[in-house]
Amino acid sequence: MPPTIVIVGAGSVVFTRDLLGDVFSFPELSSVRVVLHDIDPERLETARAIAEATAREVGAHPEIKAEADRRRALDGADYVINVIQVGMYEATVLDFEIPAGFGLNQTIADTIGIGGIFRGLRTFPVLAAIARDMAELCPDAWLLNYTNPMAMNVTFLHAVAPQLKVLGLCHSVHWTMDGLCELVGVPLDEVTYWSAGVNHQGWVLRWEREGKSLYPLLDERIAADPELRRRVRVDMYRRLGFYPTETSEHSSEYVPWYLHHPSEVERLRLNVGEYVDISAENLAEYTRVREQLATTGRLEIESGATEYAPQVIHSLETGTIRVISANVANHGLITNLPSGFAVEVPTLLDGLGAHPIHVGDLPPQCAAVNRSYIGPAELAVRAAVDGDPRLVRAAAMVDPNAAASLTVDQIWQLCDAMVAAHGPLLPEALREPLPL
Repeated sequence: MPPTIVIVGAGSVVFTRDLLGDVFSFPELSSVRVVLHDIDPERLETARAIAEATAREVGAHPEIKAEADRRRALDGADYVINVIQVGMYEATVLDFEIPAGFGLNQTIADTIGIGGIFRGLRTFPVLAAIARDMAELCPDAWLLNYTNPMAMNVTFLHAVAPQLKVLGLCHSVHWTMDGLCELVGVPLDEVTYWSAGVNHQGWVLRWEREGKSLYPLLDERIAADPELRRRVRVDMYRRLGFYPTETSEHSSEYVPWYLHHPSEVERLRLNVGEYVDISAENLAEYTRVREQLATTGRLEIESGATEYAPQVIHSLETGTIRVISANVANHGLITNLPSGFAVEVPTLLDGLGAHPIHVGDLPPQCAAVNRSYIGPAELAVRAAVDGDPRLVRAAAMVDPNAAASLTVDQIWQLCDAMVAAHGPLLPEALREPLPL
């Protein structure tokens, strides 16, 4: 019997199109049952049209169903792919505009920082509800999470639903390696690599071709190009010795070194507020795709099987062995990072499931930088689990970028402003200001 794949938040055009393009490109998955769920009726209908057009383009014959009721959608699922964005574009704009009013620079703000903390706090109640529904309706299903803040979300799910089978999946390691290989002129399929850390701040620990490290080639490339040295992750690599697995804009938010110095923003060509533009482009892409489907019924598909969720499903269904990077709770996987917090490690896939691989100690400088993110992220999760508004402020106070940029009074006032703005989307116990 073909597996049932449920996409929660299916109104995300890019995710639904790309995920299903890769799923349907596997012959063994061409007749799966796909259930699409979204709380926005127009987006749900658009998701159905995307799924049907995608199937036509690749010659697949899946069963496709759109379901507005989440419980009915989840009933009997084998795989649940989570791509929700609680609050949508309007909440993202608030995540930038309110901190900017306090003088805080952010670039992506979906995983760390004030924006990341509050994105997590408004996502946690929905994740908890999904976990409860899955425990009742599809207890053996895998939850494949793409929603940010990735590490906070996976950590939260482990805290409130430890029995749930969860993998956090992200593009950053794959596309980092693709970009590095292009930079040094070596085909990606000729290299092996080993990456570990936390989401959006993993470290390329090994990168080899025919048993020889490719880092010397990268060093030559950087030495020959002054403009390459004007990027945050190249700067971090040169100082720490290991290349980080996320863009320079995003990497700048994980450390206290760059965003509050105007000279560093200029030197490293940082695009403050970049994610607001990305989000606006996603809205425009949604409109474009919707209009194209209404006019032609056709959709351009680039099915290259690069998305991790389709690879997970294919491996678990067919027994095909693969290794991907996945986010899971840390139980002895990275031994110098805290237990229980989500880490991103190589993960073996086969017909028996997903098997995170023991990494051991990270290089001490890499672990130290990771821990400066884990502190605020753990506090944000604990704030939601315990219903403690003081821990929200504590998370913001120890955030690297906020702590480097604002006074503690400003951080406290900023948190109150964010609570007021996001109000009903937050856990009920965290919706009030907290006077000193």
